[in-house]
Amino acid sequence: MTQPNILELAKQGDVDAITSLMNRHLHPKGITAKVAFQDAWLEVTLESAQVPNQQILVAFIRKGLTGLGAASIENVKIYGQQTGKKFPSWTKEFNLSIVEDELAADNEESSSEPQFLTIFINLSGDTARGLTNQDFESIANKISSDILSSCTDVFIQKVSISNGSSIITKER
Repeated sequence: MTQPNILELAKQGDVDAITSLMNRHLHPKGITAKVAFQDAWLEVTLESAQVPNQQILVAFIRKGLTGLGAASIENVKIYGQQTGKKFPSWTKEFNLSIVEDELAADNEESSSEPQFLTIFINLSGDTARGLTNQDFESIANKISSDILSSCTDVFIQKVSISNGSSIITKER
């Protein structure tokens, strides 16, 4: 009896085999993949010197995992992280059981040209109502991070949030 090859192991949901296959393609691009099963999710952390490209890498991983056809993998979380940073720059979650035709239809509806968007938000609140500059900064940073990490169909180039006296701006 022969030992199953790495592709067969990956099709069975073997995390080490999946990691090895991903890194075979990603290492030449300067990206390292770490894969684990956590709370019924396959979690993939992508790390490189620059923030990994979310759109390209999510599509790459979705296509690769769909092609494996591992029955044990239904839900996937992907984290994109710059080397040396404590937290990911972006995250993406998806369910592999969504039919590829639906994804293709979604992609056809969106323009092939990238869409750039700047978002401006004005928060109402003042010190008389208990909103301190520290509170504002914390809220603004959370909103900015949520917006920048959750947009996949458009490229948010800048998020600017003001409260009348302070402005927090995040740019990509």
